[in-house]
Amino acid sequence: MEATSNLPLPDAFLEFLNENGIDPSIYTAGDSTPRYIRLKPEYEEQLEEIEADIKYKLEKVEWLPNFYSLPPHIQIASSKAYQEGKIYGIDAASGAAVSALKISPGDHVLDLCAAPGAKLCMVLELLGNSGSVTGVDVAKHRLAACRTLVQKYALGEHCRLFVADGASFSLTPIRVHSNFKSVNREFGEEKDEFVYKEWTSRRPWKERKRVKTENKKGILGIIQDPELIYYGRCSGVVGLSKTELFQAVSSNEILQYGYDKVLVDAECTHDGSIKHIQKFENWGWSTMERRVLDAERTDDLTVLQFRLLTNGFKLLKVGGYLVYSTCSLTYAQNEDVVEKFLSLNECAELLEIDGWESWPCKSGRIPKTLRFDPLTSKTSGLFVAKFTKMAR
Repeated sequence: MEATSNLPLPDAFLEFLNENGIDPSIYTAGDSTPRYIRLKPEYEEQLEEIEADIKYKLEKVEWLPNFYSLPPHIQIASSKAYQEGKIYGIDAASGAAVSALKISPGDHVLDLCAAPGAKLCMVLELLGNSGSVTGVDVAKHRLAACRTLVQKYALGEHCRLFVADGASFSLTPIRVHSNFKSVNREFGEEKDEFVYKEWTSRRPWKERKRVKTENKKGILGIIQDPELIYYGRCSGVVGLSKTELFQAVSSNEILQYGYDKVLVDAECTHDGSIKHIQKFENWGWSTMERRVLDAERTDDLTVLQFRLLTNGFKLLKVGGYLVYSTCSLTYAQNEDVVEKFLSLNECAELLEIDGWESWPCKSGRIPKTLRFDPLTSKTSGLFVAKFTKMAR
């Protein structure tokens, strides 16, 4: 739908915004908020060719490397550059959240709420030909869309994707340590146990039967392993047995063998997104009351957000970084969650994000946290907080 420059917001929503210190005028910025794309670094020299392809001169985002902005009415989906995976859409605020992780070559990264996948792609791109990325999402159809993206952009060799509850996911990155047997055996050496071979979209009949059986068990309430729906050749999965892949490790081992970086872009009410709020003009404002304003729903969300943050931090190794973000601008889903988390985790330290002074954002209610919004930042609304794990 076309953006509205004078969105008629219902009184209940205006009251909700006032309670959370949110300026209602951000929802009138739809026409002036640009779209953003990321250009894969290896195609920088083809910028002029790409601009000719989309018939628009891209504006470089000076504060965020490899990002460009363009008016919202410019379409890129039919362009050759988009179809060949040279560019992809990702909001600049989301790019800033990924940038805050300070990803280094060889890092093992966990994206605990991976769908719809733009941030996952950026993480994979930053890693290049090293390390690994584990993407997790509770919705299989949404995670399947992530799988499509990483394959389209040829970024999937170091990626594995699990359908699982991010609040209870417990698998560490694949590393050889005392509890793991060697993973260098030839395929099929252990005849009685399933061993992961190179990925193919067409799964063997025995594997499909096994998954179907496990899904039936899940319906009966039996605890079910996360479902692995994709793994790349260099993701550490190939050659493992199912037992090895799903092997539990102790809390002490996680301190050493956990993830180097964790991204928790938690489910939220999406009230920071102009496009999302504009949808309620078609869906009906009563739908907004149910999805955004309903106290029971928002209470459930804050509980989920806290659980996601807590579990993501549990899987982080000592000295690693975790970024928590939401596209909500409410205190309850952001600062309140952070404050509660810090009060219950003595080994968690809130960090200042490097380089944020040059970013077009505001400080959150808690020092060192950041807020992007359509008026100040010319991006979608986003809250960002960065943590590290200290030794006990």
